[in-house]
Amino acid sequence: MSLSLGPVRFASGHAADSDWRVALRHALDDALRDARVATLHAQGGHDAGIEFSLGFCYLSDHFAADAEAILGELQHRLPGVHWVGTVGVGVAAAGAEHFDTPALALMLAPLPRRHFRVFSGRQPLRADGGEFRPHTALVHADGRTPDLQELLPELAARTASAYLFGGLSAARGRSVQIADAVFDGGGLSGVAFAEEVGIVSRVTQGCQPIGPRRLVSRAQDNIVIELDGRPALDCVLDDLGLPADTALEPVAEALSTTLVGLHPSEDAEIIAPAAFGADMLVRNIIGLDPRARVVAIADEVARGAWLIFCRRDPEAALADLRRAAREIRAELSDTARRALGAIYVSCSGRGGPHFGRPAAELEVVRDVLGDVPLAGFFAGGEIAHSRLYGYTGVLTVFAAPSPPGPPPR
Repeated sequence: MSLSLGPVRFASGHAADSDWRVALRHALDDALRDARVATLHAQGGHDAGIEFSLGFCYLSDHFAADAEAILGELQHRLPGVHWVGTVGVGVAAAGAEHFDTPALALMLAPLPRRHFRVFSGRQPLRADGGEFRPHTALVHADGRTPDLQELLPELAARTASAYLFGGLSAARGRSVQIADAVFDGGGLSGVAFAEEVGIVSRVTQGCQPIGPRRLVSRAQDNIVIELDGRPALDCVLDDLGLPADTALEPVAEALSTTLVGLHPSEDAEIIAPAAFGADMLVRNIIGLDPRARVVAIADEVARGAWLIFCRRDPEAALADLRRAAREIRAELSDTARRALGAIYVSCSGRGGPHFGRPAAELEVVRDVLGDVPLAGFFAGGEIAHSRLYGYTGVLTVFAAPSPPGPPPR
C-alpha cells in the first residue's frame, strides 16, 4: 500500500494556551510552515502547489466548549480541507504532550481526495461507496454510545482489511467529535482510507502480569466464578500473595490497583505467561463477593477464556512501546517505505505523571522513528482491529515508498 501522490511528509503543529485563539494561531502557523518545508523538500526546492486536503484536530477537554469556534476558524483559514478529530484529557504531538492543560494538536495530510472519506452519523461509512472502497479507518467514538462493542466489528466489516485504529473521546465535561462538523451526541465518526494510503499500526500494552495464566472454568456475564476449577477470589488472592482469610478492606484495596487481562481463546500458544500481546484485552475489576468467592470485571467473560491478573507498570509500558515502534520501523525498512506522519492514541491513565516525566511516550516514539509529524490524544479507551482496548497505546504510521537517497529531515 502506498500514496500515489509521492512521499510528501505530513505537516503538524501544537500549542498550549488558556485562550484557544492564541493556541490555534501558534499551532496552525507551525503546521503551515511545516507544510511549506515538506513541499519544498519533496519537489526538490520548487513549490508545486501540493494540496493538503485532510486535517486532524485534537483538543484537550479544556477547549471542548470552543470546538465549533475552533473548527470554524480552521475551515476559514484552510477552505476545502476536511477535518476529523476529537477531545481528550490531553493531546500528543511529535516528542511532546499537553496533559490536563488547554491545548490542541493539528496535522495536515496531502492525500488525494479520492483516497479518503470522512464519515459520521450524518454521513455513514458504506462498504459499497461507488468508486471509493474503504480499506482502513481512523475512528473516534463516544464511550457512552450504546452497543459500542458490537458497533466496532460492524464498522470494521465495512473495510477491506477489517482494521480500525483510534480511540474514545475523553472529557470531564462536554465530549465532542469532529468530522467536518462538531458532534456531541455520541456515536462514531472518523475517516476511512483507500488501499493506496499505506499504514503500519501496532498496539502496545501497559500492564505486567502478576500471576500465571488461568483458565476460566465457570463464569456468568461479567462475573468470574471459577478459575482452574477453584473459586476466582481465591486465585486472585494467591496471585497477590494474600492469605485466603484476609479481611475485606485490604482485599478491596489490593484489587483497586489490580486489572484483568482477557483472551477468548484456549490456545496456549497465543499468550506468553510473562507478556501481553495485542490479542489481550485489559479490563478493570469492579467488584467482589467474599462469601461466594467471585469477582466482577468490566466486561463479559466466557467459560474457556484465558485470564491473567495484572498491574499497570510504567517501565514495562515504555519498553513495550519501544518494541512496537521498532517493529514499525523494521516493517518500513523491509518494504522500502518511510513514515510520512503518525497518529498516536494513548490511554488517559498513561499520560501526565504516570511515567514520572512529561511526554515519556512521545519521546520513545521520536527516538525510534525520528522526527515524524504526529498528532494524537489521551483517550477513554483505545481502538485497534475491531476491538476496544484499555491501558494501551495505538501507534499508526502513514507510509509511502522511499525516494532515492536519504529522506529529508
